[in-house]
Amino acid sequence: MFTGIVEELGEVTAVEKLGDASRFRLRGPVVTEGARHGDSIAVNGVCLTVVDLGGHEFTADVMAETLNRSSLGALTTGSRVNLERPMALGGRLGGHIVQGHVDGTGRVLERTPSEHWEIVKVSLPEALSRYVVEKGSITVDGVSLTVVDAGADFFTISLIPTTLALTTLGFKQPGDPVNLEVDVLAKYVERMLGPNAAAQHREPSA
Repeated sequence: MFTGIVEELGEVTAVEKLGDASRFRLRGPVVTEGARHGDSIAVNGVCLTVVDLGGHEFTADVMAETLNRSSLGALTTGSRVNLERPMALGGRLGGHIVQGHVDGTGRVLERTPSEHWEIVKVSLPEALSRYVVEKGSITVDGVSLTVVDAGADFFTISLIPTTLALTTLGFKQPGDPVNLEVDVLAKYVERMLGPNAAAQHREPSA
């Protein structure tokens, strides 16, 4: 379980293609401190398992399902990535409940800078739009953020200087893909409302 509070901006140091999978080597001095084989580390919001460790770097295997559902398949040597270790039991929940299970990808549509912050508009897959609401929570590339505006196929977020400086969202440009994880509480509520809840949302009333 994660909180969406990025601990450091890491770097991909190697990518090995393994047919229907890839093995990434990533550098992250903060997240590798005290890490062990089998631990979890979120990479751009995707929960990955540590395979090997050494020299402030760790390796992780990424299967086809994850490559297809997330933007990790676009990473190359030198790519910068957001890194976060799991929340410690009893720790502060600084963001919101993040599982590290990417629901889909969006693309940066627009960036509107202002004096002290920046508004970023991101495309939203139709299947996820019902889970995104104004002032609700969403995870973008592993960063816990508050939705400013929610449309049928987009949402906007406001990025403060710290987020711009310390995460990948500071240099993502229009057209760049981002990983999206919606608030899991919204999905549980939909499930508890019954099997017709999602269908009623998708189908226009007669």
